[in-house]
Amino acid sequence: MTSASLTKLPAQRWQIATAQPELAQRIAAATDLSLLVAQVLLNRGITTPEQAQIFLNPEIEALPSPLEEFPDLPLSLELLINAINRRSRIAICGDYDADGMTSTALLLRALRFLGGQVDYAIPSRMKEGYGINQRMVEEFHDEGVEVILTVDNGIAAYAPIARARELGLTVIVTDHHDLPPELPPANAILNPKLIAETSPYRGMAGVGVAYVLAVFLANSFSRPELNETLLELFTLGTIADLAPLTGVNRRWVKQGLQLLPHSKLEGVQALIQVSGLSGSKELKPEAIGFRLGPRINAVGRIADPQVVIDLLTTDDPGVALERAMQCEQINRQRQLYCEEIEQEAIALSETFDVQGDRVLVVINPGWHHGVIGIVASRLVERYGVPVFIGTNEDDGHIRGSARGIPEFHVFEALEFCKDLLEKHGGHKAAGGFSLKVENLPAFRSRLRTFAHQHLDPELLKPLVTIDAESPLAAADFSLFHQLDVLHPCGIDNPEPVFWSANVRVWEQRKIGKGHVKLTVSQAGASGQQKLSVIGWRWGDYYPLPSHLDIAYRLRLNEWNGAVEIQLELVGARPVTQLTPQLKPDSPQAESEVQTEFSYNDRRYCGSLLQFPQGRELRIRNAQGHLLAVQQGRKMGTLTTSAADSKSVDVSQPHYYHLIKAALAALEQVQG
Repeated sequence: MTSASLTKLPAQRWQIATAQPELAQRIAAATDLSLLVAQVLLNRGITTPEQAQIFLNPEIEALPSPLEEFPDLPLSLELLINAINRRSRIAICGDYDADGMTSTALLLRALRFLGGQVDYAIPSRMKEGYGINQRMVEEFHDEGVEVILTVDNGIAAYAPIARARELGLTVIVTDHHDLPPELPPANAILNPKLIAETSPYRGMAGVGVAYVLAVFLANSFSRPELNETLLELFTLGTIADLAPLTGVNRRWVKQGLQLLPHSKLEGVQALIQVSGLSGSKELKPEAIGFRLGPRINAVGRIADPQVVIDLLTTDDPGVALERAMQCEQINRQRQLYCEEIEQEAIALSETFDVQGDRVLVVINPGWHHGVIGIVASRLVERYGVPVFIGTNEDDGHIRGSARGIPEFHVFEALEFCKDLLEKHGGHKAAGGFSLKVENLPAFRSRLRTFAHQHLDPELLKPLVTIDAESPLAAADFSLFHQLDVLHPCGIDNPEPVFWSANVRVWEQRKIGKGHVKLTVSQAGASGQQKLSVIGWRWGDYYPLPSHLDIAYRLRLNEWNGAVEIQLELVGARPVTQLTPQLKPDSPQAESEVQTEFSYNDRRYCGSLLQFPQGRELRIRNAQGHLLAVQQGRKMGTLTTSAADSKSVDVSQPHYYHLIKAALAALEQVQG
């Protein structure tokens, strides 16, 4: 492989999970799954057959009642039941992201169905920002509202809620965000952060809290027929908000995904239609995350959230289709904004020493604030450093978004700069901020200092988290269908990523806007069929080297009536990364035979190389440890990392039998 070809690969960090063959064997035997899938379960923290059975069949787990888990749930129900019965005016205060809009629509449908006099308000993203504010409280009071119900916000809104209580309004807060030092003086608060960390309800998004409240409200009025439509909205909002798909989220999302393809909601049917998903027998979280969710989120980012609320609450097919088409048009505009801003941000980024600074701060006055968070995430993928991106506002302020990497705490970084900021908030992975334009140089410098204190240079590469090594031949329909048992996949239960060594690229071409399509097989593997690989946004690395290690997810590709397994490329690195580094004057191998084999229920890759001075056998395990043995020698070399290599006696029983197994497998390949 030439040095020129190596430069075409991204600088990535591969984090490969440690293989646990004995535990994997127990899980596989108990679940009738392959060792590969069992290893994935182990990587998700599922270490016993009992845990595996609950994960695979979440409905068998006995759940505690939400009435016991949420101390204020009985009071919240009482307040709302009384308000409905008295015909008191109720106002929902929502939010402009997918979680907030689906939560708003869910409670609107429920309360109206049960006879409530209810309306809603969502603050302006561009003018007011997130959450209930004093203006809204004053307007609610002037309009005769008696009960305020927040969804996906309110836990940090002490002053507006205190003002509402002063005016005699009843306030129920439903939220899921982190708790402030002082809770607001609401009549009742429902927030999973207030309950035990071990609770299965702990990971719910705002729409999950709204769902629990609405289901118990419907049951109080003996109207359980409402529950299926509520479950659909819960599923849509939970996935679109990237809530963890564990605990009750996993259980309920799994149920909701069965309902969505045949949705009873006109708006969901219309959204499925414009998203090109009509006729799908099933929807997976990826379809919602990449097709339905963005069309909802786009509206909150650059348009009026009322479009989505109308979409999800109407029972008129004509209105539903009209609103769905508006979502489609708005999402296309959002995509254009993202593409333009991303290219401008990349051009700006190239003027900075990104790796030297260990953080990227890019500001431009013409960018749309509603989409810069998306661009920040793309820049993190590209450069592997934390990104703070912002745009100038008319009042001399900069308003921005931040996205981090696993080893960097975004909120702590903003706290480190708080004397320079007007507002800031967030959590470990993401945040938002505003500051005066004149404070920008000091802000850059302070973030650079924080990054140097917390990030070592070797961490400044995009991270690829990998579940296990797999021979490319295992990427077939059988494995694909076995992986179905892991769904729904998402946050805290990501889609499995596998890697295969020494893959040969037979064909490659650019497609669409910056994507790459490959045809590959595994070098040296006997009878290996060629597989199709799609590399989304990999156009910058075209053409890829002819041989490389790849990391990928399995996909099903349907085209013109044909169905095939396709790999989605998520990582690539030089094959030489896991082989001993030869000195510049070392002779190169004249020929090579390679194959995958098993020994003691563990997978290995064996290769036999012919050098001018003789043959050399190389055996690599799933962790990348490499044993190299030259023909006729008693001592071999064991390499466990770039900095750790030692001589070993290969006549010892473990090495001797491993070598025999490798040679036997290689002889079969050679015929």
